[in-house]
Amino acid sequence: MWETKEIRELKEGRYMNIEDEPCKIIAITTSKPGKHGSAKANIEATSIFTGAKKSFFGPVNAKVQVPMIDKRKAQVIALGGDEVQIMDLETYETFHIPINDDHTCKLEEGGEIMYLVAMGRYKLM
Repeated sequence: MWETKEIRELKEGRYMNIEDEPCKIIAITTSKPGKHGSAKANIEATSIFTGAKKSFFGPVNAKVQVPMIDKRKAQVIALGGDEVQIMDLETYETFHIPINDDHTCKLEEGGEIMYLVAMGRYKLM
């Protein structure tokens, strides 16, 4: 799920879709409008799921997709190898999430963790 915004409305630290991948914006640089065209923006971002660097270049009035990021709390039910089973503390829904390589917090059964949901995908915080 996403909404549409113009590039001029985006800020560093916010999110946007680049190549159907939700990405966190690291840097935005803009050029001044010239004689024959509008101002351009160059956006550097990283994928929130893979960590891959992505870039986007286009006019500042171009419309882009901004993913709806939902941050939630969950309780760890079970640990199993490279994934964890959690239960959402609001909906009581249970599901498995892979443990990402950059996850530094110690996971223990019965403990609470934060996770995010974007475009039907999940990631531990």
